[in-house]
Amino acid sequence: MENILPIHLQEILFSSSDPKYSKQIAKLEKAGKIRKLAPRIYSPNFTDSPETIIRRNIFIILGKLYPGSLLSHRSAVEFQPTSFNHLFLTYTYTKKIVLPGITIRFMEGPSPIKGDNLFSGGLYASQLERALLENLQVSRKPGPESKTLTLPELEERLEKVIRVKGEDGLNELRDKARSIAAQLGMQREFEKLNKLISALLATRPSKILSSPLAVARAFGNPYDPARLPIFEKLFVELKQQEFIQLPEKNTTSQSFRNFAFFEAYFSNYIEGTEFEIEEAKSIIETDTPIPNRNEDSHDILGTYKLVSNQQEMNITPASPEELLKILLYRHKLLMGARFSKKPGEFKDKNNRAGETHFVDQTLVKGTLVKGFDYYQALADPFAKAAYIMFVISEVHPFLDGNGRVARVMMNAELVKQGQTKIIIPTVYREDYIGAIRRLTRQQDPGAYIRMLQRAHEFSSTITGDDVNAMQIQLEASNAFKEHDKAKLKLIN
Repeated sequence: MENILPIHLQEILFSSSDPKYSKQIAKLEKAGKIRKLAPRIYSPNFTDSPETIIRRNIFIILGKLYPGSLLSHRSAVEFQPTSFNHLFLTYTYTKKIVLPGITIRFMEGPSPIKGDNLFSGGLYASQLERALLENLQVSRKPGPESKTLTLPELEERLEKVIRVKGEDGLNELRDKARSIAAQLGMQREFEKLNKLISALLATRPSKILSSPLAVARAFGNPYDPARLPIFEKLFVELKQQEFIQLPEKNTTSQSFRNFAFFEAYFSNYIEGTEFEIEEAKSIIETDTPIPNRNEDSHDILGTYKLVSNQQEMNITPASPEELLKILLYRHKLLMGARFSKKPGEFKDKNNRAGETHFVDQTLVKGTLVKGFDYYQALADPFAKAAYIMFVISEVHPFLDGNGRVARVMMNAELVKQGQTKIIIPTVYREDYIGAIRRLTRQQDPGAYIRMLQRAHEFSSTITGDDVNAMQIQLEASNAFKEHDKAKLKLIN
């Protein structure tokens, strides 16, 4: 006889052909300790609706009531009901069963085979290769009532395999699917799958692909789909706002160079390349590294040579190809002394900062190219500056120097339109990093935009042909202090 566990330990109980068990169920129901949710299904939960309880326990229910059934077709990929609350299973017969909140669509077909996953109790789930073949069967009903995913959805699932496991992983999937197709008589479906995989690997014409993500892969520009919604949110917020114009006041060559010195100094300080201000001045004035700090010194020099060159800072990209070219050139100049960081080359291994994982090395170019679409649609100089800086920071296309290159790209947008450049002083470092992190993790562009607006307003007050007088202005603004010692002050 089956034992009923204490009802407070399980949310679902099932009727049984065992008369003693059935009597216990009946007794509990009569005493008001459990209620019937559907045929053969009971629960001691009187708080939640039957629909909620059934959906929460649906895989347990299927494994218990229909042992040997196989979660298949789209349900074996999505592992959840469709928007029409349908689940699709392969079983010993074809039948539709309606439970509270969910419809089970049983389809007669082959039972589980080796490699299919035992999912819950007696319920199995089609292994990925089998599920892909099942989803390439003909379906009479479109949309959420269909047992199959759309072709673009399947293409994106295959593209994800390449992203995670590489081309070898996709070829391995194809080989395994070929074997399963022979076993289940699904050669026609395999031919469809083989064409999709060949197109993704660029061994067949890519015109058969329909998903933008898959097409990009076939044309050699695979991108990170998780980043595009963040780029879009930032773009939409920037398009909806109006930004104050802050014309450049450092219009003489000397004042422009003075500002560029502090721009380079703070941009490196943020990244951990720290010098006393007089040491940094000496490096720039003499064009000579400090002994024993050659690489650090060249970081300051490289950044300064970029941001003090008005001709260079007037260059902004007009196409995705130009964006890539400008990035590589500026990185090469900025990181020229750090040979281990591959100056002028995109990263060849993945990088991260704490819990933040940046774009995969294989997706860098494609993600930058996709991000350029929104950049092109922006007109306001501050909006373009804020957008391009975040995109470079988010993609992190290089082994090192990403933040510095991102800020150079930001300020080039402002120089091109005759606007004040932006300095991120030491005291504002945590505000800056926190706002970027908030946009990355919470997709909240508001804090990021407000942070840059304040930095822009502050930067517009730093002017003059006397570098020492400019330093005094910065000191009065608490620019050189650590964030836990002071707050950024705007002094006109």
